Amino acid sequence: MKIAVIGAGYVGLVSAACFADFGYEVVCVDRDAAKLAMLEAGKLPIYEQGLEPIVAGNRRAGRLSFSSHLSEAVAAADVVLIAVGTPTREDADSADLTQLLAAAGEIARAMRGFTVIVTKSTVPPGTAAKLREVIAQARPDGDFEVTSNPEFMREGSAVEDFIQPDRIVVGASTERAERVLRQLYRPLTARDVPLLVTSCEAAEVIKYAANTFLATRIAFVNQLADLCEAVNADIQDVARGMGLDKRIGLQFLAPGPGFGGSCFPKDTRALVHTARQHGHAFSIVEAAIAANEARKDQLADRIQQAAGGTLEGKKIALLGVAFKAETDDIRDSAALSLIPELQRRGAAIAAFDPVAMDNGRRAFDAVQWCADAYSAVIGADAAVILTEWNVFRGLDLKRLARGMRQPVLVDFRNLFPLADARASGIAYHSVGRQSIAAAARQDADIIPFKSGTA
Repeated sequence: MKIAVIGAGYVGLVSAACFADFGYEVVCVDRDAAKLAMLEAGKLPIYEQGLEPIVAGNRRAGRLSFSSHLSEAVAAADVVLIAVGTPTREDADSADLTQLLAAAGEIARAMRGFTVIVTKSTVPPGTAAKLREVIAQARPDGDFEVTSNPEFMREGSAVEDFIQPDRIVVGASTERAERVLRQLYRPLTARDVPLLVTSCEAAEVIKYAANTFLATRIAFVNQLADLCEAVNADIQDVARGMGLDKRIGLQFLAPGPGFGGSCFPKDTRALVHTARQHGHAFSIVEAAIAANEARKDQLADRIQQAAGGTLEGKKIALLGVAFKAETDDIRDSAALSLIPELQRRGAAIAAFDPVAMDNGRRAFDAVQWCADAYSAVIGADAAVILTEWNVFRGLDLKRLARGMRQPVLVDFRNLFPLADARASGIAYHSVGRQSIAAAARQDADIIPFKSGTA
């Protein structure tokens, strides 16, 4: 089976590499000349654990290649995967399908013989039907099927999620299309990975519904952490007590600075927009979006309170700018709004992130980028943990405190046990737990997050 993958972003590049690793012949197409040059030179345009050796190995084996020529790749392909971006439109909360529809038109003109076109991009329900119409208009004589095959890969764990998925969702309207998708995923279904066949519309909704549900859990546990602070309960105890219930589970019950990244923010807004288009309110998701925005807005207030009530002339060390650990992605990261707000209040920013600093340099002005966490905190009035990198879990809090002008740590990821923070002598402020002002003081308060109007 020959596969063409349109788009060499997170979804496209990981899918292309992993399908090649299954033994298929794969051409990954992208129009970004700089990205293609990197890939041809053996470098990856994204940071993703485990991806580099798979790309390199399959390039050497001749199963994976990269090209800017869509027509050639599609003409030779049995299956064409569309994995282009569907960002939020600037004038609305809906998904921008410009790249997707443009790719469909090019595919229609290029395809030869029976071709199965697979939408991997996250799209609103009804998109498969729209693509089918666009392609049929361009090629009335075309022999093709349009299917929906949403991805469920987490940034930072994308390779693992592709080769060991919880399930495979296939939206197909004919048995012929279904047979091809079953053949495509046989390397996984042979290992008993469940494959669910639905209508294209159901498959499109499943993707949005899964991401939106997880985002709502994050918004819920963040507001639950506010309550824990108010009643002197430990959110980690509460979350574990909830999560051990098999009906709930432990995942996505860790409080933090709010959800971000390339999926949750845009997908929640897109689902709300779709519901409104069809005359329905999705008030639960609307509330989750509002709560998440309010949480990000309040990060600077908590830092200012911990730093003594003012940020004017203060140095703040920011540890982590990626929206989550194990990725260099800063899209919709809390840092995007937090850094400018801290600067607006008069703070100077020093920052360190294990892999996202190149993206950070392009996004932020007047930030001192440091070699490691200990360098970033030298002379700081407060340090802030924004991303849950494992390297931060092993920080020596006493050493951290010695390098700072004021030994204050605001940990938005709850990486340290309270006993360790107390023993270090650092003024430690976490989320949904008791604040520690110093080793000898356990009664210092920090303003809790406010739930806002959500």
